[in-house]
Amino acid sequence: MSMHQESPIKRRISRQIRVGSVLVGGDAPISVQSMTNTETCDVAATVGQINQLQAVGADIVRVSVPSMEAAEAFGEIRKRVTLPLVADIHFDYKIALRVADLGVDCLRINPGNIGREDRVRAVVDAARHNGIPIRIGVNAGSLEKDLQKKYGEPTPQALVDSALRHVDYLDKLDFQDFKVSVKASDVFMAVGAYRLLAAQIEQPLHLGITEAGALRSGTVKSAVGLGMLLAEGIGDTIRISLAADPVEEIKVGFDLLKSLHLRSRGINFIACPSCSRQNFDVIKTMNELEARLEDVVVPLDVAVIGCVVNGPGEAKEADIGLTGGSPNNLLYVGGVPDQKVDNARLVDTLEKMIRDKIAAKQALEANTIARG
Repeated sequence: MSMHQESPIKRRISRQIRVGSVLVGGDAPISVQSMTNTETCDVAATVGQINQLQAVGADIVRVSVPSMEAAEAFGEIRKRVTLPLVADIHFDYKIALRVADLGVDCLRINPGNIGREDRVRAVVDAARHNGIPIRIGVNAGSLEKDLQKKYGEPTPQALVDSALRHVDYLDKLDFQDFKVSVKASDVFMAVGAYRLLAAQIEQPLHLGITEAGALRSGTVKSAVGLGMLLAEGIGDTIRISLAADPVEEIKVGFDLLKSLHLRSRGINFIACPSCSRQNFDVIKTMNELEARLEDVVVPLDVAVIGCVVNGPGEAKEADIGLTGGSPNNLLYVGGVPDQKVDNARLVDTLEKMIRDKIAAKQALEANTIARG
């Protein structure tokens, strides 16, 4: 199944909200987000990281705003970047009110943490006045004490009880433009909580396995947990939580959505794991191609297969395909054999063919738009 084919997944129908220019929920594409790990008061560093995230396709970026000083810095950051920004507010409602005035696109709060009812009302009124949605973010690591006592330990139901408690705050104030996350570092706990919550509210869900781990283990854990939920149609926006460069979170997020045919962005590589039958170094070729083509955002299927056993079959299904052969390898375009190429020119030739194909695709799309 090529990545251009429709996904067989039937998504849960959710209420749609708007985070800046990005729609979340309903029939909107599942958005991919990350969070800056720079010091928010270091405006230049934070802006630099947001721009890096934008370059690899981030739809939304979250920024932690722990103090009034950080709130003022956030205002400067907001002026310098174009991506929708979510501000993380934990306890101080005055910070939420300040960033609401400074152009934030979404507030990440837990109403119960804000304290008195008049403070929650002030934040909700500011959100309503500025057309800003709220994200309720429940985390297994910081459950309310009474819920910890009731359940003995974090459980899916405990997470959902906490979320619904916060939802009730917003319901009482007749505020419906919010999304919810119920994150845990344990895959089964997170999946169980999201399944329960999905059946009880209409709002969009922000998916994540929290504190998933370092690059490799965190990617695997996130792919398993989020993959289970997304395959069931649950989830409207995702964040992969990795102890790694936030740029990697965006890349993994798109790879996950591509594998489920939920988003198509950049190159979908079909590559063999390589074996003694290979007629060129598949691993080296793939590493080079991925590094050279990181800037590509146009969807394209590219098959790189080291021998003639599976090569021709995969190449015929891809936009561009390479099959290892002796003495020369065979390149396919649009499923048809195009030219033979030796190992020395392999990566250069493939890169040129891919970029030519992308340019042709973009020209075709531009013509179609121009013709109306």
